[in-house]
Amino acid sequence: MDKRLNISSGTKWEEQVGYSRAVRVGNVIEVAGTTAVDEHGQTVGLDDAAAQTRYILAKIEKALAAAGASLKDVVRTRMFVTDITRWEEIGRVHGEFFKDIRPVTSMLEVSSLISSDLLVEIEATAVVGE
Repeated sequence: MDKRLNISSGTKWEEQVGYSRAVRVGNVIEVAGTTAVDEHGQTVGLDDAAAQTRYILAKIEKALAAAGASLKDVVRTRMFVTDITRWEEIGRVHGEFFKDIRPVTSMLEVSSLISSDLLVEIEATAVVGE
């Protein structure tokens, strides 16, 4: 079995809930559902789905780097949104990050996220070279 590497962002919720920001096993990296919450627990981009998406994807990029990968290694994203009518603004930002990479993706409307301030949550899967 390949060695497991847990990547932490250091938030209190990781210990409380029992999860990691990202986990790498072999050449596969899974990044947990990521929201626009900063290191102080504050929501970034209140009522701005594009700003939240941009912040989230930058957080995912940092987690990937800590696991030895980059956005170029992403093969799948999953976007959970609280208002699907805002799909274009969310999708536009996703395209800014992934225009040339083009991972498979899903965008799903959910009734709510952990805080009513959060509009978007994104997960990612990356596979690094052999």
